[in-house]
Amino acid sequence: MRLTAVGCSGSFPGPASPASCYLVQTQHDGRTWSLVLDLGNGALGALQRHLPVRAIDAVVISHLHADHCLDLCGLYVAQKYCPHCTAPHSRIPVHGPAATAARMASAYGLGEPEGMTGEFDFRTMTDREPFEVGPFTITPFRVNHPVEAFGVRVEADGKVLAYTGDTDTCDALLPLCRDADLVLADSAFVEGRDDASGIHLTGRRAARAAVDAGGVRRLMLTHLPPWNDPDVCRAQAAQVWPGEVELAAPDTSYQL
Repeated sequence: MRLTAVGCSGSFPGPASPASCYLVQTQHDGRTWSLVLDLGNGALGALQRHLPVRAIDAVVISHLHADHCLDLCGLYVAQKYCPHCTAPHSRIPVHGPAATAARMASAYGLGEPEGMTGEFDFRTMTDREPFEVGPFTITPFRVNHPVEAFGVRVEADGKVLAYTGDTDTCDALLPLCRDADLVLADSAFVEGRDDASGIHLTGRRAARAAVDAGGVRRLMLTHLPPWNDPDVCRAQAAQVWPGEVELAAPDTSYQL
């Protein structure tokens, strides 16, 4: 299983990175399966450096803030209006919170109930109920954020990726992260600067969740807003995490 950080800027696109988007791929049955985790603003353009949009097997949306979902609008256009696509398109499965179809229709100014349903097969995620996309088993965990939000545990090839999405500390992080080969953790907040609760992790709190979960092999911080100093976030995580603290970098792939 391979992870590519397409966009890892927190809250809005930064000068060097789009907002949240991660491509997870593996080989199965003679082909590459491609799963997209979040499609935040600015991400669709960068994603096309790694695969054609019609090669996407499914999209998982962790929650409905713009920096995690808004480029579904662009993907809708690519699906619906591509003038060079000779074969009819198949609907891309989009797994997300209950209001995903309605929110995206509203974002593009489309009427319901049709909205984007001709291009996307919207499917509602439920806390701790796993589903499959080809060789991937994906388990959503409801996390601690002001809107309905999920972290997702992705399993394939005997490997486990745990993506926290946007969250503050919560009990769900323990089963989400337990024995993960890589934890991709929200680190938008900074200790001593951001004191609001129920929104984001700091590097230190992300590291504490990974340690408390047990069995985690790698910790990678992401969702850093452009105003954060990544080295400060990493140093705060290193106060708790016993190994190397990695920082997600846009257009960079990692083998699990």
